[in-house]
Amino acid sequence: MDKQVMMETARQMVAKIDDLPTIPVVATQVLQLLDDPDVNVDKVADLMLTDQVMTARVMKMVNSPIYRPSQEITSLKRALVYLGIRHIKEIALTSSFISAFEDKGGVIDISTFWAHAFGVGMVSKIIAEKIRYADIEKAYLAGIVHDIGEVVLSYYQPESFAKILAVIKERPIRLIDMELEEFGTTHNEIGYCIAEKWNFPEAYQEVVLYHHTPREATNDPVLCAIVNLADLFCSVRDLYYGGNAWASFNLSEEEGWAILKEQHPSLEHLDIERFCYELDDAVPDVKELVASIFSKA
Repeated sequence: MDKQVMMETARQMVAKIDDLPTIPVVATQVLQLLDDPDVNVDKVADLMLTDQVMTARVMKMVNSPIYRPSQEITSLKRALVYLGIRHIKEIALTSSFISAFEDKGGVIDISTFWAHAFGVGMVSKIIAEKIRYADIEKAYLAGIVHDIGEVVLSYYQPESFAKILAVIKERPIRLIDMELEEFGTTHNEIGYCIAEKWNFPEAYQEVVLYHHTPREATNDPVLCAIVNLADLFCSVRDLYYGGNAWASFNLSEEEGWAILKEQHPSLEHLDIERFCYELDDAVPDVKELVASIFSKA
């Protein structure tokens, strides 16, 4: 189907959503404050403390397997100093993204969805480190937000999306092919429209749109390739909500890997099997992180 038609269909679907969540005000203010190169940590802490949910998530995440402090961090100010500006931005946006959809119903179990999202984020980070990508945190965050279109379909098209998920569990059909048949567009285009509305940076918008087709990316195809591979990996490692047990993953044969090798020829000599074992090591950490984020304690 014509890409422009698919995008227009997605825009029309998103325009019909009357109660589309927005990024929480405190998160927006925190992100604006962090854009100041002379930002004062005390001001950031004071602002974050006005949002108890964000504060709790910052504390859970700073003590999670992702950041691995040598001892438990118990104060928000110390957490912010430990994390640094880049990671504070990362957590503020992640927390706001979770909050935007957390209280809505939906076909996808929210903790299962976030296990996939954080899984893709963490695996993207590992791949980015391996190829010495310039911005490791960007790869992590891009991995987390890549499937925002799926969340929208789950909440606002529950009956149709449930039918799609049921089909792909039983038959070897790609999710995006079923979405295209059902909606005339896919979660890629829908997610892109949401990312635009939320003023995500262009690099993240591109990942949302092209994480299944990284060759189509023009801004940062390497970033799209990283997230593409991480997404595929998590889909066959029990970090996926679609349940497509028939799916397979062979790193050396994937389009995303070909893109990375073009930019980093030294990857030709990488021990791929050993590297996949490294990626496997991230799976328990992801499950622990998601469990901590959604725990009531």
